[in-house]
Amino acid sequence: MLALDHHALDWPAPIDILNADSDAEIVLICDHASNHIPAEYDGLGVGSADLKRHIAWDVGAAGVTRGLAARLGAPAFLGTYSRLLVDLNRPFGSATSMTVVSEATSIPGNRDLPQAEIERRRRLIFDPFHDALAAFLDRRAVASKRSRIVAIHSFTPVFLGVARPWHVGILHDDAHAYASRVMTALSRDPALLVGENVPYQIDRDGDYAIPVHGTDRGHPALLIEIRNDLISDAAGIREWTDRLAAVL
Repeated sequence: MLALDHHALDWPAPIDILNADSDAEIVLICDHASNHIPAEYDGLGVGSADLKRHIAWDVGAAGVTRGLAARLGAPAFLGTYSRLLVDLNRPFGSATSMTVVSEATSIPGNRDLPQAEIERRRRLIFDPFHDALAAFLDRRAVASKRSRIVAIHSFTPVFLGVARPWHVGILHDDAHAYASRVMTALSRDPALLVGENVPYQIDRDGDYAIPVHGTDRGHPALLIEIRNDLISDAAGIREWTDRLAAVL
């Protein structure tokens, strides 16, 4: 029994769904919620300190997502494995789907992967996450329930030596009006530097959730990037949960 329990902890269900029966219009996604890597992978050859960094997950994003789900009563879909095993927000098979270098850090356990291992990660992690989210959105569409996609991410204050001054970035594809409303509301706080499509841009070759679950389905969709030093502790997570709950 203990062995089974240990295995369940080491290989959790690939998606944590909150408020699955909610009719709230906002649907939260946090695909980089966890830095968990099953023990058999030996951290993919990456040191334990590096596995706490942004390369393995989006620091603070899960806390904000859970807080928003509770405050808004919104459904939320959180990934339960590290992005280093397979990145849920990349097209499967793309260059960064199972990256061999993240920022400047080598990921030895992703080099020269056999096809069987690539397909294993797809079968156990990638497909179940996106299949569950797609099925949920399908059911809402059939029931004529509106959905607005809000993906919660975080970014590093400095990337490869380049400082990123924004406190938050609002990324979007074709949801210009939705993004504008959210940016305007956030910008009412004069202390906040709010950017549009920074520090990244939505790109179908490098993003998955917004184009596939938002644009392709006709749902307004935003990706909210919060600078991770602002949500690296409980107080910061509460502050940004309060701020975004009021805005969204």
